[in-house]
Amino acid sequence: MRTIKAEPLTAEAFAPFGDVIEASAGAEQFSINYGNTTRFHNLADVNVSAEEGSVCVNIFRTKPLPQPIIVKLMEYHPLSSQAFIPMGDQPYLVVVAEKGEFKAEKLRVFLASADQGVNYHAGTWHHFSLALNSQSDFLVIDRKGKGDNCVEHELTHDEQVTISL
Repeated sequence: MRTIKAEPLTAEAFAPFGDVIEASAGAEQFSINYGNTTRFHNLADVNVSAEEGSVCVNIFRTKPLPQPIIVKLMEYHPLSSQAFIPMGDQPYLVVVAEKGEFKAEKLRVFLASADQGVNYHAGTWHHFSLALNSQSDFLVIDRKGKGDNCVEHELTHDEQVTISL
């Protein structure tokens, strides 16, 4: 079985798959609330409008998978983006592959810190949320509405990979 080493999550490395949501020095920012707040502006392109969809805000409570983590399932959302923002202080893993036909050899694994969220672009293959050290909550901005918005692919034994931290 192939092993993939998790790489640090950066906006540049993650750009083909979506947006990194973080209060970074490179983000557009300005002062609001009479100088008491810095607004990090326009951090993700949340797109949920296909087939009359609307925004749905959720909390996903995720238990860590047993180590070593073996990637056995991937999914994508054809009608919308999907944003995950951690609500605690724990790192987590992000597993993605390019849009289009699923290609296991194109899987990438990112190690996200507790102060980084991700927004998967519509059609981007991704694993469900992967808490690492303990049960973790994620604020999830998603789509509700008509249409089937989740396509899953169960990886064959030859496609499965182990994640190395």
